[in-house]
Amino acid sequence: MANSRQESGFQIRRIWSDERARSALFQILVVLGLALLVAFFVANTMANLQARGMEPGFGFLQDPAFFEINQNLIEYASTSTFGRALVVGLLNTLLVSAAGIISATVIGFLAGVFRLSNNWLVGRLIGVYVEFTRNVPVLLQIIFWWSILTGLPKVADSLSIGNSLFLNNRGVRMPAPILENGFGWVALAFLLGVFASYLVGRWARRRHMATGQPFPMLWVGLGLVVLPPLLLFVALGQPLDWDIPEKTRFNFRGGFNITPELVALWWALTTYTGAFISEIVRAGILSVSKGQSEAAHALGLRPGLTMRKIIIPQAMRVIIPPLTSQYLNLTKNSSLAIAIGYQDLVSIGNTVLNQSGQAIEVVGIWMVVYLSLSLGTSAFMNWYNSHIALVER
Repeated sequence: MANSRQESGFQIRRIWSDERARSALFQILVVLGLALLVAFFVANTMANLQARGMEPGFGFLQDPAFFEINQNLIEYASTSTFGRALVVGLLNTLLVSAAGIISATVIGFLAGVFRLSNNWLVGRLIGVYVEFTRNVPVLLQIIFWWSILTGLPKVADSLSIGNSLFLNNRGVRMPAPILENGFGWVALAFLLGVFASYLVGRWARRRHMATGQPFPMLWVGLGLVVLPPLLLFVALGQPLDWDIPEKTRFNFRGGFNITPELVALWWALTTYTGAFISEIVRAGILSVSKGQSEAAHALGLRPGLTMRKIIIPQAMRVIIPPLTSQYLNLTKNSSLAIAIGYQDLVSIGNTVLNQSGQAIEVVGIWMVVYLSLSLGTSAFMNWYNSHIALVER
């Protein structure tokens, strides 16, 4: 008996003296503690909800919403369900986030390059834009642009561009496309052209690396993307029509309206994030040794070609990581749309929360959606960063 106790004590001391075993034990205890803590909060929350006569769960998503949404990318009516309303809000969030990322990237790269220009005036103007935009809270900028757009003339006094585009305090009214039978084949031809252009581009890069001979990829890519869909579009009898807006006594009939809230939010996020991206791009360019530019100039390369082919590819390894953070910030900052009434996921979710009383479920949906968007964006940018990484030979 005594021997067995001594052996057990010896085994325990041996395990405790093993650093990896001790670390694993601590981690198991921490996980168990966290699990017990989460279980306590869940049980406590369920008990409180049941005490107030509230049934937890996501069944409320099938209940009718009974509220309107002024900007929707899919069919929606006030009789639609809470679930469909949240889907509309998610699509509105994705719309402003994707459009903002694209436009902020373009503005940021242009501003970052031009701020290094030898032209004194251009460099100073870009500097003023960057310093002013970065140091004013983005919420104030959103409200500022929204105030300007809602201060435009009323519907009766709309500013017109031609006979089909109208600008007023309710937004921009423009023609809406009507897709007819056969347009799906045109869209498929476009997607196939993009894929074919990608394959040809990979082949052209390998050919260039092996032989040093350039390939006119720009014109070939444009031909693959534009010509087949265009020829098919004409052959199918142009299966696309337009719903032209018509001005009535109090409003417009037909067409598609882009609300001032969407434009103000998109433009504010674009200029704000673009200012930060410009500094990231400028830092990336300055991180490249000046000898690279001098060597390119000595070989007779033009400044624009030097920037595109030599400086920017090397600077991207410095640009991509902080650029990812700016994309994530833009996506999360889109939730500030609630301040001006743009009905994104947070705004519509807040309405659903107030009508249904399912606060925990709605907040949980918000967290899952924004976490998924952030992780998806990070995964894509990490893949892109590894794809363009410089490989030593």
